[in-house]
This record gives sequence, C-alpha cells and structure tokens, in this order.
Amino acid sequence: MSEFVMPHLGADMTAGKLLTWRKKPGDRVNRGDIIAEVETDKADIEVEVFTTGVLEKILVEPGTRVPVGTVLAIIRQEGEVIAEAPKAEISAAPAPPVPAAVPAVPVLQGEAERLRISPIARKLAEELGIDPASVTPTGPGGRITKEDIESAARAKAVAAPIPPALPDRQARMRQIIAAAMARSKREIPHYYLSTTIDMKPALTWLENENLRRSVEDRLLYGVLLIKSVALALRQAPELNAVWDGGQPVIKPEIHVGVAISLRQGGLIAPALHNTDQKTLGELMKEFRDLVQRTRSGSLRSSELSDSTITITSLGEQGVDEVFGIIYPPQTALVGFGRITERPWSVAGAVVSRPVVRATLSADHRVSDGHRGGLFLNAVERLLQEPEKL
Repeated sequence: MSEFVMPHLGADMTAGKLLTWRKKPGDRVNRGDIIAEVETDKADIEVEVFTTGVLEKILVEPGTRVPVGTVLAIIRQEGEVIAEAPKAEISAAPAPPVPAAVPAVPVLQGEAERLRISPIARKLAEELGIDPASVTPTGPGGRITKEDIESAARAKAVAAPIPPALPDRQARMRQIIAAAMARSKREIPHYYLSTTIDMKPALTWLENENLRRSVEDRLLYGVLLIKSVALALRQAPELNAVWDGGQPVIKPEIHVGVAISLRQGGLIAPALHNTDQKTLGELMKEFRDLVQRTRSGSLRSSELSDSTITITSLGEQGVDEVFGIIYPPQTALVGFGRITERPWSVAGAVVSRPVVRATLSADHRVSDGHRGGLFLNAVERLLQEPEKL
C-alpha cells in the first residue's frame, strides 16, 4: 500500500484544501496522472500521483482543509495482492471519519453538490465576493464558468460601485510571501554578485531568427536568459541545489523556476522542467503555456515543488538591477533588469550597446563568490553565442 498525502507545494505552504477528486476508488492511476485538485493560498493546483496502482480508498472528502503531510487516500501499488475478505470488509465499511483536529466543511460539500462550477470560477468568485448560487450558468450542463462570474461581478459593480476589499486569498498570499522571505533572510547567509552583459549579439541573432519563424513561433528574448542560466548551471552545479536536513543536496536535473506576477497581486515561480535539455522553441511554447496556466490557476503540483533555482526579471517595470531573496529550500536566485543603451568598448572604440544587469543571490553555506562569479561569467559567454543555446 502507498499513502497519497497532502503535498508540500513550497516552503510557505503549511496546509491546503482538497477541492475535488479526479479519480474514484477502484480507478487505476499511473505515475504523473492528475488525481486531485488542491487549493493553496496562492492558487488551485492539479496534484499528480507518483505511484502506479489502484486507488483503494479515499480518506478525506472535498471541502476539507488539512495540514501538509495528511494522508488523503490509499493506493494499492501495482502487483500488490490483497486477500478477498479484507477487501470485502473495506468496501462494506463506512468511510473513515476525518480527524477531529481537521473538521470537515459540510457547507462546501453541500455547495459542491448543488452547483457545478469550475475551480477557476470558484476561485474568482471567492476573490470578487460573488455568491455562485446567484450566478446564471452558461457552461455545458449548467456549469458556472469564469466568464459567468466576471459578468456577475460587472453587474454588481454597476449596481453598487464600492471599491472591493482586499480579497482573502490575496491577503493570505502577501502574508505567506512575507513569512517565507523573512525566513530566508533570517536563515540563509546570502551573498550577492552582479555583472553587466552586452546583449547586442543575442538581440541581433534573435531578430534574424524571428524573421525565419511564423508569428506564433517567435521567441522572446527572455527565453534566451532562461536557457543561458540552465546551461550555466552545468558549469556550477552547486547552485542547482536545495538545502535539506542541514546540508545541500545537488540535483541532477535542472528545473528552472520563473517568477510570474499575478494580475491580482503577488507572484508564483513555477518550474520549467529539464530546462537545459529543451530547444528554445520548446521553451518558448512551455513558457507561454506556464504563464497562462499560472494566471488562470491551473498549475500542477510538480511545477510548484520541483524548481532548483529561480529567475526573476523586472526589466518590463523599468528596473535596472534586482537583488532577489532566495526562495527556500533553493540556494540561488538569478535576477535580470531592463535592457538599456550604454557606452561600451569594442575593439578599442567606444560605441553604444544594449546591455543588461544580471545578478546572483546565493547561499554561502553551499557556494562562494568564486563559484558564483564563474556562473555569471558562463551566463555572459552563452549570451555572446546565442546560436548555440
């Protein structure tokens, strides 16, 4: 038997609310299948299962908020044999009660039975203060959609144009971000490095490359930054690590987290998996999809838990340089500012060049300035030869 537990989706998560089960008892599940949806203080997450077998028993009902690590269901692993008698007893026995320390939420269960509403619409309704029961559904089978909630919110605003209060989730998100960053600054001995990178070769190559591509396949320059960071980690692998049990654990895979701002405020940094092994075209498609799903609230649990390093870029906000705070348990964060024109020496002549400030925030328990400098130098060299990315 294998226990399926409430996952730990980042250092700032202590509990989550089970929204719905995607599988029912008796269903076969394969590693990587979406088995449930969980609400965190940042987003609704599609949770994957990492065991192949059969969903034997569900222990927690939808609408219940439980701590991280709580057993949600039992999975009978592939090849495991269970005697017939116990199996009959299990099927005949009533569902086990929810632990007293984590009370169920019958109101939510009743609401789920009466209403058909998508997770995205449910989340938006909570943020906008809309009662789903008062909304006229237009989706298939009488399902309430995100557009239905938005229409109801617009009608409510016209009827009573009062500035809305800060949504509960947004307030909670600010609180957990503050707690995670305070913990990071308190526990992690940060060191900071920066360098200025000539972006002329990369931007010239990008312009010519995009002329060869269709509009929907064109690349953003940010993808070059992501790929250069991923490849540079091969030369400084100690920066591709997490701090676990009082010691660094270097990861063999490179999963780069990308900080994505949310329209309602706050941010999430989901992972692009195996970033160093993807082509620029593949990364561009995955990045666009990741941004869209992050802002619509449909991320997978592995995308929130697998990042080994994070990239943050504030260039679009006019920031020249950003020194970020490491997101635990990661041990490094890379920042990029905006591209600006600066005097630059080329072959003994001073010319105007587009440059960007790249920074590194790193954990001194895991690496030092020498290794961090080698990493930033590797990023710079890679951006001078963009055709090799």
